[in-house]
Amino acid sequence: MRSILFDTETTGLNPLAGDRVIEIAALELFNDLPTGVTFHRLIDPERDIPEEATRIHGISRDFLIGKPLFAEIAADFLEFIANDKLVAHNAPFDFAFLDAEFSRLGHPMLDRLRMVDTLPLAKLRFPGMPNSLDALCRRFAIDLSERNTHNALLDCKLLAEVYIELTGGRQRGLSLAAGRIETPVFVYQFNGPRTPRPMLPSEAELAAHAVFIAGLKEPIWSKSA
Repeated sequence: MRSILFDTETTGLNPLAGDRVIEIAALELFNDLPTGVTFHRLIDPERDIPEEATRIHGISRDFLIGKPLFAEIAADFLEFIANDKLVAHNAPFDFAFLDAEFSRLGHPMLDRLRMVDTLPLAKLRFPGMPNSLDALCRRFAIDLSERNTHNALLDCKLLAEVYIELTGGRQRGLSLAAGRIETPVFVYQFNGPRTPRPMLPSEAELAAHAVFIAGLKEPIWSKSA
């Protein structure tokens, strides 16, 4: 019943060309609802960050000097995600970057059977429409006022709300308060036969109905009367 929703920020778009992870954030879901338990690390990529990437996520190379290397946070991240399913928007992108980072450490690739990609879910529900995280937030009336850049932890929190909407999760629980969310258990108790409650229309309702029927062409009600 536990899953992990996560997001990464990177130096570019291609891990095979040497782009690296510079920020990783994740939050715990229980029954697809956030519990308030999070993981967040900024990472020194050991390389430059192109200006076009900084314009997107707002993270500069100077800001990351002195931050831990991926090798120093990998064990903590693996402990946090455990063996649970992993939810992300355009998940193959994030999986590819994590695979590249883990391969440098001799760690196996993440099992693709754990992947839950919210992008195909959105495309299935809204075919032919923009399905970026911003577009989905606007469609579901989720507040975007704090999203000036692609902050990984904020993106996770926004995606969690989107994921709830995409999966109908609000029907399972209306509270997003911190702390583990327990699924309510309803037990039916028989207290004897129910007493019928007649539903009788008022005089005004009967009159309004008669006017409505009079406006119909050969109403079936008049044939059965």
